[in-house]
Amino acid sequence: MDEKSSTSNPANNRTDLSLDPYVSPRHASPSPQTPTPAEDPAKAKQPRKRNKPSLSCETCTVKKNLIEEQHKALGIDSPRKKLKQQVRLPPQSPGPGSGLSSRQDGHGSISKERRLSRSSTGSSPMLLSNMPFSHPTASNVFKAEHPFSNYWTLAGGLAEVVQVLPSKDQSDILIAKYFDVVDPVYPMIDQASFRLDYDHIWSLPPLERRHADASLVALVFVMLAMGTQFVASPSAAQKEQTAEFYVSASHQALRMFSYLSRPSLRSVQTMVLITYFLMNDNHGSDAYAFAGILIRQAYALGLNRDPSLVVPIGSRYEMQQRRKLWQAVFLQDTFFTIILKLPPTATHNDVRVEDLDETDEDPNLNAGANDISYIRSFWNLANLCQTALCTPRALSLPVSASAAARSRLVASFHRLYTSFPPPFRTFSEAAICELAKHSQRLARQTLFLTSNYYHCLMLVYVDESEDLSLDLKGTLDAAHEAINSFFLLHTLFQDEARVWFHFQHRAYSEAVVIAELIKNKPEDFSSMDPMYMRAKNDLLRMIGILQLTSEVDIVSRTRVGVLSNYL
Repeated sequence: MDEKSSTSNPANNRTDLSLDPYVSPRHASPSPQTPTPAEDPAKAKQPRKRNKPSLSCETCTVKKNLIEEQHKALGIDSPRKKLKQQVRLPPQSPGPGSGLSSRQDGHGSISKERRLSRSSTGSSPMLLSNMPFSHPTASNVFKAEHPFSNYWTLAGGLAEVVQVLPSKDQSDILIAKYFDVVDPVYPMIDQASFRLDYDHIWSLPPLERRHADASLVALVFVMLAMGTQFVASPSAAQKEQTAEFYVSASHQALRMFSYLSRPSLRSVQTMVLITYFLMNDNHGSDAYAFAGILIRQAYALGLNRDPSLVVPIGSRYEMQQRRKLWQAVFLQDTFFTIILKLPPTATHNDVRVEDLDETDEDPNLNAGANDISYIRSFWNLANLCQTALCTPRALSLPVSASAAARSRLVASFHRLYTSFPPPFRTFSEAAICELAKHSQRLARQTLFLTSNYYHCLMLVYVDESEDLSLDLKGTLDAAHEAINSFFLLHTLFQDEARVWFHFQHRAYSEAVVIAELIKNKPEDFSSMDPMYMRAKNDLLRMIGILQLTSEVDIVSRTRVGVLSNYL
């Protein structure tokens, strides 16, 4: 063979072709050592015998090996064999006193990774606001951290979920904690109706619970998870792991219910609580993404429409529950997007707040307010904030185009405040402490409503543009009232104040605004001015509260560092 034919033969260029990064291994020519039919025709005619099936595609081989590794992690001998019925769980049963202390990875070793800030690193910068980004590590099945840890087998079904329920006594404690702490703030679940369904589950024999309504099981588990977040526990890590296990069980029950294709009132209630849980658990970005699914589910269920049009033959109770649930979805979306400066999504509805039925509500002690009046007050505030704050902030537009426009908007906020029932607008430290002696439920509602109201009013005052400067006095006054509600929450309900993400993040944002104004105060603003001294005291008090948990909580430690730099 001459030199010319040698250089033109494609077989001699196979090495160069195999080095081409854009050529798939399955389409590349065989290597020089592999005989081709032209080189050895006799050998090519011999049938090739295999002892077992094999894969010629390298990509498929890698995928097959990965699946086999995952099957091993789940305790599955072979894809063709029946899956094991029992999920592999830590030896201790989960609960506030005995939680999941560790997790097993795919190789059977114990992984003790505890997250710092579990928000996604690729999220909007507004999601974190000086909170450290996450450092995701591999879990037992997934290759990146996931908000719902996987403890479940493929064939386990709902039976696998209900068998990890805690004891009845322990479950009763956690459900009671939920109704004491969470339900006052977000009263969307009818307690009497839920108690009947809850007792029915426990009345069933253990083997029959697998046939219970999966959406009800999911709701029970997320309520257990939120109750766990607020119980006192000697080990914060153990409490966190137990709560995360419960929310994983709730999500698995939702999957067994096929919640993405068949939304129901219970599944939407569960998703609302899961979103709040993820916020409290420092999964802010995951909560925002999950809330997007929640909004679509609420729309698909018709919660945004007047119940008299969607369920014209429905009972008065059903219509009331639909209105309360839409208010919970709408409220969550509005104030979450205010914090994140992202567009609101619960924007299309014709449900009227005036249609809420108050006939069956018993007023709380210290007359004048009940859950329906609280819902109405929050609903009206959300309506005003969505149009006045959410949309312009999401598009980086001025909240007020002129001083006159700001005055009109502030007047709208003041009119709204005067429409609140007396307990919700009689706000002073002495009044709240006295109110908490008679009705802790009403005290919690007052603090949450006051915090949201003054935080939004602060955003109106602090907004500035080329044609409008911020209102210094109005900003500091509103910020003081807003952050003071957090101080009162911390005084009256200290453990709760450390859990609520919304309340904490608002207070931190208010402290940052105060710190900025103190650092860049006008020249004619005396350091001995009472307003300046009050603002500095608010900043120092916020730093002191954050320092109480800064040794064990990296978010608090980071916030302390940020605020201290202003001093």
